[in-house]
Amino acid sequence: MIVYDFDEMFDKRLTRYISENKDKYTEEEWEGRIPQLYDRFGDTPLKAIGTTPRLYYASMSDDEIIRCLRAHIRENIPVSSFLCLEIQKRGIADKIMPLLDGSPDEQIMAMNLLGDLDEAISRYLDILVRSDDDEVKERASELIKSKADLVADAAIANYRAGKAREYMLDILSRSVRRRDDIFRILIDEFRTESENIPLKAALLAAYGDERALPYLLDRIEEEGISYIDFRELKFAIESLGGSYDTVRDFSDDRYYEIIKAHDNTENLNIFGDASDNGQDIS
Repeated sequence: MIVYDFDEMFDKRLTRYISENKDKYTEEEWEGRIPQLYDRFGDTPLKAIGTTPRLYYASMSDDEIIRCLRAHIRENIPVSSFLCLEIQKRGIADKIMPLLDGSPDEQIMAMNLLGDLDEAISRYLDILVRSDDDEVKERASELIKSKADLVADAAIANYRAGKAREYMLDILSRSVRRRDDIFRILIDEFRTESENIPLKAALLAAYGDERALPYLLDRIEEEGISYIDFRELKFAIESLGGSYDTVRDFSDDRYYEIIKAHDNTENLNIFGDASDNGQDIS
């Protein structure tokens, strides 16, 4: 099996195409056109392989296409979206699952292909607890949180065992089903927190249980809280349907002016308008 770097082939064609048409489009217009050109490239016959990138992968059996994917990862050859889309189109999750037992690169690729498939979520949780790779853990956590209820019991067990506790708290806060044990864990973490109040307040806001309001209101009334703490506590209170209207003076807070200045500029945006008058890239 020959492993082709279709992305590199496209980049070479794109470089030539831009050079020949550099004065036709603005930088913003090029940014809008490149994805269209890449998609068109997928249906372009290439002399080197005697077919198009899409048809090259479509002609493979399920086992062949997984071997091809593994070869890309092993040989550090970029995996084109044409390969990923062909795999996803086939619905061969059972053949992708074994990659979750592979290298970090294989695990991330498998998670990207499987997404938040129900039967994969528990595997992701195991990977998160066992992995030493930060990128793997972040990707696993992101997918687990979309279906946190499926692994809530296991996440509680991990939390109580001291395994990846911060990740487990984040996962539990995304549970949709209201549970007293999850609520108590999040409240206890919030009440005992002295340094990272915004994080623990954000977890309560994410969980969305209004029973947390009295705890949040008690904390926001405390003297000596920082402006950052105050902002996050107020946001959490409002997100749960409560309100806090007491005027507080934070003029002595070293972050107050910096944050207020940022707030005054965060809505400034520049919008570009792209047009499509292009040529074929083949």
